[in-house]
Amino acid sequence: MRKKIAEHMIMSRRTSAHVHSVFHVNFSTIERIRQQKKAEYEQRGTKLTYMAFITQAVIAALRRFPVVNASLDGDNIVYRKDINLGIAVALDNGLIVPVIRNADEKNLLGLSRAINDLAARARSKKLSPDEVQGGTFTITNPGIFGALYGLPLINQPQVAILGVGVVEKRAVVIDDAIAIRPMCQLTLGYDHRLIDGADAGRFLAYVKERLEGFDEAWI
Repeated sequence: MRKKIAEHMIMSRRTSAHVHSVFHVNFSTIERIRQQKKAEYEQRGTKLTYMAFITQAVIAALRRFPVVNASLDGDNIVYRKDINLGIAVALDNGLIVPVIRNADEKNLLGLSRAINDLAARARSKKLSPDEVQGGTFTITNPGIFGALYGLPLINQPQVAILGVGVVEKRAVVIDDAIAIRPMCQLTLGYDHRLIDGADAGRFLAYVKERLEGFDEAWI
């Protein structure tokens, strides 16, 4: 596994012109809704985590900015109709990226179930080969180990990857006053051969807007 990871990461570094942008996101609305819905989701057999909300926001952003869901094939840009999200899962001795296929067809409950199911089966080594192939965009969560943010390498042949930092209470300025809010830093790693800084900024700004202004109607 380590050899495969090493080969894939070195190939990615050699292939893509990696650039990273970081946005600070206020998770107050997400935390309020998560606390309200947590018990209901547990009754339905799953956990409602921050990752489900982030995934839903990313799906909306990929619809709006399809170039981030694309790939490069030689001199050709390949736009993907499907949104197949890879969710990186840390194992005891490595890393694996199971894929939620047609993630844009799932609501928040469906995404929660898919994320938890794939992570559990990844750790118990019960994934089938096709469940770790065909991703069009990847999300990785170094924040689960306390990292403020990460600078992840792109999962080839994709052209972007989102890194999620730890969600923790921080002092922020709101309306010229200091307030304590649950904050998170989101990092977009992108291939500068295809995606410019302006594109990455607009993508992250939209993810931020969806998370900070999350509407319960989207559930």
